[in-house]
Amino acid sequence: MARRAGSNGAETAEKLRNAALELFARSGYAAVSMRAIAAETGVQAGAIYNHFPTKQDLLNDLLHVHMETLLSSWEGAEDLELAPPAALENFVRFHIRYHLTRSREVFISYMELRSLEGENFSAIEALRRKYESFPRAILERGASDGSFDIIDPQVTTMAIIAMLNGMTTWFRDNGRLSLDEIEAIYVRLVARLVGQKKED
Repeated sequence: MARRAGSNGAETAEKLRNAALELFARSGYAAVSMRAIAAETGVQAGAIYNHFPTKQDLLNDLLHVHMETLLSSWEGAEDLELAPPAALENFVRFHIRYHLTRSREVFISYMELRSLEGENFSAIEALRRKYESFPRAILERGASDGSFDIIDPQVTTMAIIAMLNGMTTWFRDNGRLSLDEIEAIYVRLVARLVGQKKED
């Protein structure tokens, strides 16, 4: 099929990203061909290479956009004036709300990270470490001032993020509990995980 009338390069690239995101999440990176991605969008098979020379470039682009947008969004939500308990609650609520609307991106960022090669892998890993540094800094502040009782901030950070990411696999809008109720439960679970002292 020919490129649709009225579409431009940016629009076509975005359609290709969306198609790749859906196909990678559904079938896995290794099983999806560039031809299949092109067919999903109605782009001529050869034209896809004008936007993404290789499938590796496309995967790398998806993961970069996901991580850069995540970092930018957190920087807008972060409040450096909050005490550690409130700052941790703010992070938990942000992480849940942000990731629940991006379950495919979360799935790919963890399941297909292994498919990235060389410098691409290293660059995404660096962005992930940067994001992880934010909750770790909160935990370190809380451990320092006595708000939290934790054994290892780095390990605890990874445990919290893994727990929060798990929501993307099972949460349903029509479930027994509302998002607000589940979010409140997770805030309490994380508080217990870090040994947060109860306020008098």
